Amino acid sequence: MARREAPEINAGSMADIAFLLLIFFLVTTTIDVDKGITVKLPPWSDEPPPEMKLNERNVYSVLVNANDELLVRGQLMRPADLRENTKNFIANPKNMPNMAESPKKAIISLKNDRGTSYEAYIKVYNELKAAYRELWDDAADAQFGRTYEELPIEDKKALRAEIPLVISEAEPTSFGEEN
Repeated sequence: MARREAPEINAGSMADIAFLLLIFFLVTTTIDVDKGITVKLPPWSDEPPPEMKLNERNVYSVLVNANDELLVRGQLMRPADLRENTKNFIANPKNMPNMAESPKKAIISLKNDRGTSYEAYIKVYNELKAAYRELWDDAADAQFGRTYEELPIEDKKALRAEIPLVISEAEPTSFGEEN
């Protein structure tokens, strides 16, 4: 009886198929990238900045110390109250003498300690930006009857010119220096 040999399988094209699948998955796979805080930084300069005399009335100083305590204009404040107080400072609806003269002149000065936790810093920064976002939404609703996000770019720019986002970040202090 004659013995039959098993037929050979041509595996030459298997490497090509594996290579094509590898390329397909490399091209179509998306990788999540960590996003940071988007902040427009001024251009670098070796020259010291010019001395500016600011009206103290227009500066809203916010400090997060090493104990993650929030001090606004020297007074202790809960982070939950920061957004509303910031909105009142910027808009100054009652025209109070200790708040910003106008939204265009309002400056938020954010300072932290090197011992401040990242979570506390982000929480405070988010509340400050949320205050601006709510002011823009209120102004967009009053002027255009829509939310800020629904506006065309030209109208968004006009609103941001009326209520510019100005958050000045000061150099952090040494660990525990400000309590």
